[in-house]
Amino acid sequence: MNTTSQLLIRAPKAEIFESAADLSRWPAVLPHYRHIIYLERGNDRHIVKMAAHRDGIPISWVSEQVIDRTRQEIHFTHLRAFTKGMGVVWSFEETPDGTLVRIVHVLKFRVPFLAPVADRIIGEFFIENIATKTLHAFRAHLER
Repeated sequence: MNTTSQLLIRAPKAEIFESAADLSRWPAVLPHYRHIIYLERGNDRHIVKMAAHRDGIPISWVSEQVIDRTRQEIHFTHLRAFTKGMGVVWSFEETPDGTLVRIVHVLKFRVPFLAPVADRIIGEFFIENIATKTLHAFRAHLER
């Protein structure tokens, strides 16, 4: 499974990067996020339990977040449940019209014969929906 969600946000790259990297503020900015619980905190590496909903369906997962300030990227690795092993990269590209924010999710499903079903349910139904809502909510918040 490989999904890419992207959206142009008319705000400075550094402001978007810092806002996206600060998970403690996500539930206040993103209405579809129920909570973020820090299991481990570091400077630029955290283990978090993230909880959101997809149109009323509650979901949660545990991720490692690594903030790469040099490359201005945010990396997540899902550590448990159905999406264990999934890698997520947030990248930020300055353009003349604003900043293109891109979220890429990559998962090699552990049970190969179930991969096509997992791709449709996990990738299309849950991930693409939540990632798109996340980008639109960040745009609304940052373009105010």
